[in-house]
Amino acid sequence: MTAVLDQKVGTGKASEPRRALGHAAAWARRAPLLPALVFLVIVTQLPFVGTLVISLLRWNALNPTDTGFVGIENYITVFSDSNLRDAVLNTIELTVVVILVSLVLGLLLALLLDRKFKGRPVVRTLLIAPFLVVPAASALLWKHALFNPVYGLFNGVLTWFGKLFGNEAPVQFDWITTMPKTAVEISLIWQWTPFMMLILLAGLQSKPVEAFEAAQVDGARGWQMFRYLTFPHLRQYMELAALLGSIYIVQNFDAVFTITSGSLGTANLPYAIYETFYRAHDYGVASASGVVVVVGSIVIATFALRVVLSLFREEVKA
Repeated sequence: MTAVLDQKVGTGKASEPRRALGHAAAWARRAPLLPALVFLVIVTQLPFVGTLVISLLRWNALNPTDTGFVGIENYITVFSDSNLRDAVLNTIELTVVVILVSLVLGLLLALLLDRKFKGRPVVRTLLIAPFLVVPAASALLWKHALFNPVYGLFNGVLTWFGKLFGNEAPVQFDWITTMPKTAVEISLIWQWTPFMMLILLAGLQSKPVEAFEAAQVDGARGWQMFRYLTFPHLRQYMELAALLGSIYIVQNFDAVFTITSGSLGTANLPYAIYETFYRAHDYGVASASGVVVVVGSIVIATFALRVVLSLFREEVKA
């Protein structure tokens, strides 16, 4: 009995250095990541904390003597001021429309590219190209090369069709002035459809082949296979694409600034922050608006991470 106890005590004493070595090894693995972590905190978290503090202050550069703590008054201004409230609603509308339309178009393109046909790699590359264009360049392309009423491609095509039917007058329809919100949404849909297509195409290529072959043997065709097999399989991928796209589109500034300059009722919250900060010089309200955008992005990102984790769990189970 004494020998057994001595052996246990000895084992316990021997395990302590082993445990210390394990902790040292763990810290040795984490140490190279510490500089990146410190850099990330300095670059992202400290500015956000500063923005959060400023959002609680009355601070307008046009009246530097009238400053002080106002609590949540700036946040109340964000949701009570008609311009900022409209900017919030425009942000929601812009995000929902762009996500839904680009998701549907991305699904159709993914279903097309999931089939084998000659030249598929070239077609896939061409379809991905809009997502690789710099956002500001994409907005400039739509504003000048496509929407311009004098030399834009859309009016040029309409003029050409008009000449075919005997109408020699050039078409000079002002797309941006007539439908400003739609013009911004179309440019963003063009840019984000490839992103949705890529995620959904990855989901299609991971579908269970055995289940689809069994359904074909049982006589399932076209719409039935899509409704009962393909769509349920893609549901989480569609959720992930929608959530990730929402994170970026909520913060979109380039398209609104470049195409309409925030006029004609198209100003979203990021553009309203720009207006409030750089033109009205109201740092407190602008910071409160920025915090609202960040909180909204964090909420969306939380749901996105949950979807990603659920996809990983399913892959592990499979």
